[in-house]
Amino acid sequence: MTRSKVRYSHCAMHIAAAALLSICCFQPVSVGQTADADAAAREAWRSAIFNTDLGEGCFQASYPDTVWLQVECKPLHPRVHTVVHKPGMGMVAGNGDDYVAQSSGLTSAALGSFPTVTGVKSEKSVGVAEYGDGGILGANEYSLQLNTNFTGTTAACDGHSGCVVWQQFIYATDYVTEGKAAVFMQYWLIDWGSSGCPSGFGSDGEGDCYGNSSYISAPDVNPTSLASLSLSGASASGGNDTVKFTDGGTAYSVSGKDSVLDISKVWKQSEFNVVGDAGGSRADFNEPVSITVKVALTDGSTSAPTCVADAGTTGESNNLDLGNCSTTSGSSPYIEFSESN
Repeated sequence: MTRSKVRYSHCAMHIAAAALLSICCFQPVSVGQTADADAAAREAWRSAIFNTDLGEGCFQASYPDTVWLQVECKPLHPRVHTVVHKPGMGMVAGNGDDYVAQSSGLTSAALGSFPTVTGVKSEKSVGVAEYGDGGILGANEYSLQLNTNFTGTTAACDGHSGCVVWQQFIYATDYVTEGKAAVFMQYWLIDWGSSGCPSGFGSDGEGDCYGNSSYISAPDVNPTSLASLSLSGASASGGNDTVKFTDGGTAYSVSGKDSVLDISKVWKQSEFNVVGDAGGSRADFNEPVSITVKVALTDGSTSAPTCVADAGTTGESNNLDLGNCSTTSGSSPYIEFSESN
């Protein structure tokens, strides 16, 4: 396949580069100053590439390059799929107990990150009895998930009574093959019913149907590096839905048609967290660990989103207790909350 190049705005990169040049050339530089300047430049790079519409396909970009390269999309045949949360199971974070960011109108994009991470030395994905101890289990197995609400119905439900759509933007370690992570989108028709699932969807055996986008391979990043990771999802009515993942210096993107679920017509809430690796599993961290979770929204306004408690949608979870949630308005409004053990 011939690799095509997609350019994004150079403005943020030029500003960050100019700031870094000023620090380096015109005043003594400490190690801390250099690290701060590099972090600011990488943040500017990440913000710029997340705001780029790439079209349908799979792409990769590496800091500080100003182009995305089109790469091979791979069909997804997962070892284990993620699951919908079961009400009333009383997990810690995840499995319905997360905070979610609710926008004032429809959400067109959300970006999840971990501004502060302290104490993480180890993590392992463990089975949960209520989900049959399923999942991809073991040390350094986890997923980052950015999930929509499942409270809206679209044409994808094809008139099935009670059916709602749900979309997940996912980074998951060892999801297809050992030693490689997958970045992809998973599509759900919740409460589809007992009839056969539509073409391209499989049944979860509980009346729901699920399907997958193509995926792009990414490294299995050690969870000790959570602070350098971010995940975003975006949707455009009549256009494409896109998941983007960065591991600090490299970005990975997969786009597919929004018409699969028409999620753009009903997306109002966004859940983001680090949780177990599929199958209802739980990400167990060592103690003590403290993580700050940030979910920034694009919804056409500068209004602060709402923190909604106990509104998560994924069945996966972690062993961290939720703390307080705050909201911030502005050009990139967001919620931020803490979790710790």
